[in-house]
Amino acid sequence: MSRRYFGTDGVRGEYGGPVINAAFARSLGAAAGRWVKCAAGAHSSADALRVLIGRDTRESGPVLEAALAAGLASEGLAPFSLGIVPTPAVSLAVRASGAALGVVITASHNPATDNGIKFLGPSGCKLSDAEESAIEKEILLEAGPGEDPGHSAPVRAIAGAAAEYTRAVSLLLPRECLKGWRIVLDTANGAACSTSPAVLRGLGAEVIGLGAEPDGRNINDGVGSEHPGRMRARVLETGARLGIANDGDGDRCVLCDEHGEILDGDDILTILAVRALRRGTLTNNVLVVTMQSNSGVDLAVKAAGGRVLRTPVGDRYVGERMLAEGAVLGGESSGHVICAEVARTGDGLVAALKVIEVMLATGQPLSALRGVLRKLPQSSVAITIGKKRPLEDLAAVQAAIRAIESEFGGRGRVFVRYSGTEPKIRLLVEAEDPVRVRSCLARLEAAVRADFPAV
Repeated sequence: MSRRYFGTDGVRGEYGGPVINAAFARSLGAAAGRWVKCAAGAHSSADALRVLIGRDTRESGPVLEAALAAGLASEGLAPFSLGIVPTPAVSLAVRASGAALGVVITASHNPATDNGIKFLGPSGCKLSDAEESAIEKEILLEAGPGEDPGHSAPVRAIAGAAAEYTRAVSLLLPRECLKGWRIVLDTANGAACSTSPAVLRGLGAEVIGLGAEPDGRNINDGVGSEHPGRMRARVLETGARLGIANDGDGDRCVLCDEHGEILDGDDILTILAVRALRRGTLTNNVLVVTMQSNSGVDLAVKAAGGRVLRTPVGDRYVGERMLAEGAVLGGESSGHVICAEVARTGDGLVAALKVIEVMLATGQPLSALRGVLRKLPQSSVAITIGKKRPLEDLAAVQAAIRAIESEFGGRGRVFVRYSGTEPKIRLLVEAEDPVRVRSCLARLEAAVRADFPAV
């Protein structure tokens, strides 16, 4: 399904560019308003026209929020601001209030110069491709990128969303259960700066904070789940039991064990899945991951008596497959982890607490728990390109893929895709021999440069 504006995680781009600007945000808000009214019907309740908006710490957030709200209001909807809150807090607030729509203004793990807008339905889940396409059809661009959209005003605020999220998540573990624990927490100078440390401290932990001083321009700047180096160093310096890193909007989690080894989403998902399988609590014995996840996940889960289902890259595709299969656990290697019995979206804090729960129950350190997953050697790279052409039209890349797959003979894999949120092509090679993996990835990179001479 071809869409002009929406990618794998909402609409995203550089602030002030052709899409992420106040004029477009107002048009997008009006389009979403028309779509909501159509879906709600003529005899809609007040809640059916309420929209809850959260944002991360980027300095462009308030401008986009006001413009988006003006567009929603122009169609008769009632927008309310939740302020700076993580994406999962918006999801929780939408479900609890019966609102028609949730909106998060964030570019997730991207730099501060970017921003984005993503929508959540009444269930708290991200909208489907079909729903986003329906909104796109309603977009009427009323002004150019540099023009003032007009009619913007401060959005009516609803207090307490962060506190309610903090209270709900804190109930996942017993009070004071982390007394004596030292934890390094990197909140990426983003939306989780207040919520994640509040929960961990409330459970008794000593929290050593990183990335906890947002200024509107430093979100994800050398900190957070995409940059775990500082977290790792602080864990080793302080003798912490583990490190936790969120991304800019708090829906991702990357961990660090007591020896400084980094655990990504595949590690987290495998720890949780195998533990649940051994206890007989993994619904339908299913774990849902994306095509990006390491094949070692499949082997570990199968050995524990479960099965792995794969989806296209994007945590909303994971969520949709989980719903269809009745699964309660799924996610991405990037650190999006969906624990459906708790949250309807990826939640970095919930993922960390679930792993801590396993540590408490087993008495094992994170370094021991991570041994459940033996990853196959894997290398990946993202290459910035110009215009995205259909993958099947990339002659050099397709030839390289065919040749490498033939050489692997079924004992390895190649995965090539475009980023859904950035102008990049992502390459991944996985096989039993790490030297061969690196060599094949280099061949793929050369093929990309042959198909994109300007790169």
